Amino acid sequence: MIYRIACAALSFVVTQGCVSDPASKRAVSDGRYAMGTVLEIALEGVEPQLAARVLDDLYGVANRLDRLLSIYDPESDVSRLNRGAGGERQPVDAEVEQILERSIAYSELTRGAFDVTIGPLVDLWVAAADRDAPPTALELAAARKRVGAARISVVPGEGVLLGEAGMKLDLGGIAKGYALDRMLPLLERHGIESALLNFGQSSSWALGAPAGSAGWRLLIRGPEGRMAGLITLRDQALSVSGSQGQWVEIGGRRYGHIIDPRSGEPLMRARQAVVVSQRASLAEALSLALLVLDADLGLALVAAQPDCEGLLIEGDGALRSTPGWDAAVHFEPLAEPPEVPIGAPRDRTAAAAQAALETLRSVGGGTHRPQLSDLRRRLRARW
Repeated sequence: MIYRIACAALSFVVTQGCVSDPASKRAVSDGRYAMGTVLEIALEGVEPQLAARVLDDLYGVANRLDRLLSIYDPESDVSRLNRGAGGERQPVDAEVEQILERSIAYSELTRGAFDVTIGPLVDLWVAAADRDAPPTALELAAARKRVGAARISVVPGEGVLLGEAGMKLDLGGIAKGYALDRMLPLLERHGIESALLNFGQSSSWALGAPAGSAGWRLLIRGPEGRMAGLITLRDQALSVSGSQGQWVEIGGRRYGHIIDPRSGEPLMRARQAVVVSQRASLAEALSLALLVLDADLGLALVAAQPDCEGLLIEGDGALRSTPGWDAAVHFEPLAEPPEVPIGAPRDRTAAAAQAALETLRSVGGGTHRPQLSDLRRRLRARW
């Protein structure tokens, strides 16, 4: 999970539109529901009238892509593809073709540890949770036969074919990153040089830096909500994935919400993976792969990609990273929470500081048992 540290104080981007400096009216932030979570946006060095247009354009991108990619909208292009799996090639929007082409490439890159055809396995484990019994070996084998990004055929301008009946796309593990990538050119066209775009505290794009700062400072939390360290991002995308921040108990055993597409099994060990990249969609794919793969293999995979670095936080708090991680994000490890939030007045008491820390929203770093009625959405939160 990530927390924003802005203006040298521990804080979040607010979730309602406001002008943070009424005198200069140069810093504007907003938060709106988009793509199943809250998209928080902070713009620096922009006039309020322009900011309003930029914000509307950015949220428009998210909403348009959600209409194309959502598996919860029966009229979306992805839902149509899923219904037609095993049939004929179907025409889709050019952006659906593009995100699927990226998804196929990322599946190949990660040796199948990232796979957007995970849908049959998600459905299998949702059903298992409903009946409180894990799937049988035969059920698992049958679902795995319908998983594999290599069976997606994309012909630009002609459409998409899912090669086997029962296949099911689920783009939850890449859609938000892709949306951030699509928003970046819009910011550049409007002349915005400093902005932080943050989907649900898990997928972010940090453009430029706030005035007087080296970059956007974020607090990284590991499994169980432990503070791991501070990072500073500038012109970088960030993805944070956790294996058991959300979990469910089936047959007396605790299962995480991330499923290994290769084995069909949910991850059992607690881990948090953090990846920075120059492309948000790639960061999302790599952070998920880093959770699934052996630690050495996963970190080597991340390090081998240009302009990519990663951090793996084990359940016991142990940190492992790629060789260039510390330099890329100016990483500052934290063993314990500070008694006084960064930038707080000198006379502020430790008790008040701790109270302030506790008011921050926790997304993805704590542990809780979701209601079974909500499990489907939670299982798909990252795939």
